[in-house]
Amino acid sequence: MNYRSNLEKRLSEGQFVITTEIGPPKGSDASKIRDKAMMVKGCADAFNITDNQTAVVRMSSLAGSLILLQMDMEPIMQMTCRDRNRIGLQSDVLGAAALGVRNILCLTGDHQSFGNHPTAKGVFDIDSVQLLQIIKNMRDAGVFQSGDPLLAQRPCVFLGAAANPYSGSFESQMNHLRKKIDAGAEFIQTQSVYNVEKFSRWMDEVRSQGLDKRVHLLAGVTPLKSVKMAERMKFHVPGTDVPDAVYQRMENASDPAKEGYAIALELIRELKSIAGVHGIHITALFWEEIIPALVKDAGFNARIC
Repeated sequence: MNYRSNLEKRLSEGQFVITTEIGPPKGSDASKIRDKAMMVKGCADAFNITDNQTAVVRMSSLAGSLILLQMDMEPIMQMTCRDRNRIGLQSDVLGAAALGVRNILCLTGDHQSFGNHPTAKGVFDIDSVQLLQIIKNMRDAGVFQSGDPLLAQRPCVFLGAAANPYSGSFESQMNHLRKKIDAGAEFIQTQSVYNVEKFSRWMDEVRSQGLDKRVHLLAGVTPLKSVKMAERMKFHVPGTDVPDAVYQRMENASDPAKEGYAIALELIRELKSIAGVHGIHITALFWEEIIPALVKDAGFNARIC
């Protein structure tokens, strides 16, 4: 079978995959991405390159993805609908595919008021569900959103989206997840998981509706580096559920970073045992240096990308 990407191949073969995140710099120095990439190379099957995350201006996801390709690493190019309309988004899909990008994660995007240009005009011409459908039609039917045909090669891409098990009712979450799958999502990366009990119930619902058979689910893991980070995740990041017990462990720890690492390791082991979870997505915010040890201590073999 011809797979579009290494990530698709490993998921399709039933392997438990690892993805992680590389945030582009607030500048044009490509070495900033290369340095982070060298830190995590061999630790994951593919690497997210974020698209102006939290609405803060950074080097483009497309440029970051090309840098990874030049290092023989497989990118997952994130695309948000906040900053570009459907013309620009479709153009970037074609450009990315031409350069060799084979994984695209479709996101609506954080509102611009959260970022460093709060008075900027958000585009939001379409949302992530519509973007998935548009790219799927470009790939499978050879047509743009306008209905015009593509006149050259179609983009050969593996499509992903995000999900938040902690936002709203399970019913609304399942409806939104199903819409993304129907639109073309083939893998899902979830919000950071700290409340495993609630995530397990969410997965029960996913399995009961057979959605785990239609899409590959990767559970989010974000190691807590400090009490301040734990406080931010618990009280100030919408859609994140940090249980009191986890927060208290960080508060009471003599070495919060060491405790946060231990919590992340426990979470990975628990998540791996949940039926329907096909992998993990590690987001080590400004703490990328721990990823190699975390992956090794969790019992995963080195990845050859």
